[in-house]
Amino acid sequence: MTGQHPRGRGRPRGRGSPEAETAGEVIELLEILWEHGRDAVSSSPVSASQLRVLYCLDRDEGMNLRTLGEMLGSAPSSVSRLCDRLQALGFLERLPSQVSRRELELHLTHQGKKYLSDLRLRREEALTTTLAAMPPRARNVLHEGLNAFRDAVEGAAPVHRLSALDDLDDRSA
Repeated sequence: MTGQHPRGRGRPRGRGSPEAETAGEVIELLEILWEHGRDAVSSSPVSASQLRVLYCLDRDEGMNLRTLGEMLGSAPSSVSRLCDRLQALGFLERLPSQVSRRELELHLTHQGKKYLSDLRLRREEALTTTLAAMPPRARNVLHEGLNAFRDAVEGAAPVHRLSALDDLDDRSA
């Protein structure tokens, strides 16, 4: 198995610096964990793009479409369509702005907040089960590593945009 990933996953080694190989392994592990989490706890009836909208509104309730679009890095028309779908599900409502008669504020409904709460609880239970299966020392190392990772991300550059959603919007329509 020369030239293969050390754990036999078939990933060729020697494609760059040790840092690049480590980054590649981390990315692969995050993708595996993300997919495992999605399989274990479905976010239906919302798409990944719609879920990002719900997370944004949960953190900063009452923003307008323009601000939400800037946070998501998406065109106003795409954001509006996402909100239309979430409103049809009963998760979002548009209310007149407190500061401008020409703007609407976006708010999660009680149903939208409950959906997010339930989803977070199910995901937390799935993650807790996985963490409980790890040896205590490995959990401590993971915790330290994630804290260092967060500190590095926060120190490098603040993240203002979650992602561009235009392609996802078309697929989730």
